[in-house]
Amino acid sequence: MAVGCVAVATAAEPKEAGKTKSPAKELTVDLGEGVKLEMVLIKSGTFMMGSPDSDTNAGDNEKPQHQVRITRPFYLGKYAVTQEQWKAVMGGNPGKFEGPSNPVELVSWRDCQVFLGKLNVKTGEKGGKFVLPTEAQWEYACRAGSTTRYCFGDDEKQLSEYAWYVDNSGDETHPVGKKRPNAWGLFGMHGNVSEWCQDWYASDYYRKSPLNDPQGPTRGTDRVNRGGCCGAKPEDCRSACRGDEAPGLSLDYIGFRVARVSADK
Repeated sequence: MAVGCVAVATAAEPKEAGKTKSPAKELTVDLGEGVKLEMVLIKSGTFMMGSPDSDTNAGDNEKPQHQVRITRPFYLGKYAVTQEQWKAVMGGNPGKFEGPSNPVELVSWRDCQVFLGKLNVKTGEKGGKFVLPTEAQWEYACRAGSTTRYCFGDDEKQLSEYAWYVDNSGDETHPVGKKRPNAWGLFGMHGNVSEWCQDWYASDYYRKSPLNDPQGPTRGTDRVNRGGCCGAKPEDCRSACRGDEAPGLSLDYIGFRVARVSADK
């Protein structure tokens, strides 16, 4: 079945003469068979990426904290990609923790590229291209304007309200959307599954990262993954925490979240 993109109904905004209509705040992608992919508009902006020296849980690969500017808006999945969404595009379900609304895992970075390629072929990249978010886009969206260890503040005692992690998950994933979202309407950024990003990984990349739209190193051996997972300790669920794995490796704690950028990017 062909895939179509349909904007979720939002309040009409007045259009001034000579100005381009603002993009919809949310977007719904029809994957067929009643399966939808919900996405949230992430506006451009500037933030501080990484961890300050005052964070005793920060690793050296999270430093130095540095300013980053996301120059173009993009859409990001409201949730991690679920098993039913994966099946709608790929025709199978590799997930270990079975459940249609559970995040898909046991998918490698390369598997994610196949998923995105099929999704782009079906949509024809009309109005945008589906990709993995860059590491900078991911942290920007996770923080949602916050400057603290987590999107909600510094107190890890509140983490159970926002994430499935080692203290409340039973060491298995759970259906998406059952915890509180961050301020930009994104669910599960701190737990359930870690998420692949587009970038190659380098532990010292922050020392030379550009101000505008960092894309990561031009080469490497591992790809970045971000966010805590169902087996993660609180310190590993922080907004700035970085992970890396080989792009061909599939693990039961790593999934992904879809981004949609301008087709000409």
